[in-house]
Amino acid sequence: MDFTTPRPRLPALTSLRFFAALHVVFFHLQAMKIMTNPGWFHDLASIGYVGVSLFFVLSGFILVYTYAGRTTTLGEFWRARFARIYPAYLFSLVVTAPWFFIAVLKFDIPFFLWAKTHLKLAAFLEVTLLQSWVPPAALVWNIVAWSLSVEAFFYLVFPFLLKSYAKLSRAQLFSAAVFSWFVTLAISGGYVWRKPDGLAYVDSDTLSAFWLNAVKFHPLARLPEFLMGMACGFLFLRTRANTKLALPLVLGGVASCAVASHFSAVIPYPILHTSLLAPAFAAIVYGLALQPRWVAILNVRPMVLLGDASYSLYLLHSMILAIYFFDQKGGIRHKTPAGILIGIVIICTVSILVYRFIEEPSRRKLRGKPKARPAAEAGQPPIEPALA
Repeated sequence: MDFTTPRPRLPALTSLRFFAALHVVFFHLQAMKIMTNPGWFHDLASIGYVGVSLFFVLSGFILVYTYAGRTTTLGEFWRARFARIYPAYLFSLVVTAPWFFIAVLKFDIPFFLWAKTHLKLAAFLEVTLLQSWVPPAALVWNIVAWSLSVEAFFYLVFPFLLKSYAKLSRAQLFSAAVFSWFVTLAISGGYVWRKPDGLAYVDSDTLSAFWLNAVKFHPLARLPEFLMGMACGFLFLRTRANTKLALPLVLGGVASCAVASHFSAVIPYPILHTSLLAPAFAAIVYGLALQPRWVAILNVRPMVLLGDASYSLYLLHSMILAIYFFDQKGGIRHKTPAGILIGIVIICTVSILVYRFIEEPSRRKLRGKPKARPAAEAGQPPIEPALA
């Protein structure tokens, strides 16, 4: 596939976003002690935070697939990205604001200590998508929104990275992908080795360690995952499609995730959280992008709709979980399998409504009428990357 050939839509990758977001939901169900049954599903849910790593790899891939060889000004690109992410992001801040400000102003909760002391700064950083640059601020307000702060940085630098990556050969692109993985392993591995927070053991319940939060949430620490996705995107465009590779790539990626979940108790948490599975996610994304026949199940309209709504699902699920599963005294209700299923259905339904009536109308209004494009670009897919 060359850069002038109209590129087909990749609905399977849109559907993949739903499964990544759902993995994050399962992680929070377990973290909130709502799902407590042991077994393989427990192990899988316990590493649901890696779904964000998949988002970052997928974002780099899809942005390259969408924009490589396309005539787009910086203003057009950034306006399109703002229109895609900010309306739903702002909506999530509005609906979660009461819980955040009541928790900060009315209660002495250790988790909110930094926000209580720096409330104006915390609010400013959250509204301006800068919270991940300040490790103690990364999880204030809407805790999952830290990844949007990281994505905003990716969008800022992407047009400049695109020009650089477009000059690389296939061998150089492959080397760039491998090097990106080594860099991110070095960052997380360096934390495990040096223990800068002075903690002998850290896990997903360690929320206030400064340097751990920097490794997990800082945009520069997560940039290599995005760069790996970009390199894979260019490799995909410059390599003749071979659908026979799809199955081994996807199965290999899924198997790697399964092995990691099984051995998650012995894998250092910072490494698993931020870097270990990035190549597995790249393999899954690349394999699905080849569009073999068996991927048709991911192309059906309901699955694609769930993928489209996955951004709102990701932003809103924590609040919905808290409302549905916890009573006024903090007790957990609806812990049965049927109750959990109903909760997930509610989350998906609300997300689809927000997508239909807030995300899409706001995006169309903010982007305005599309400008005329060269004929070679007329068949390009709509711009709908990963988290955004």
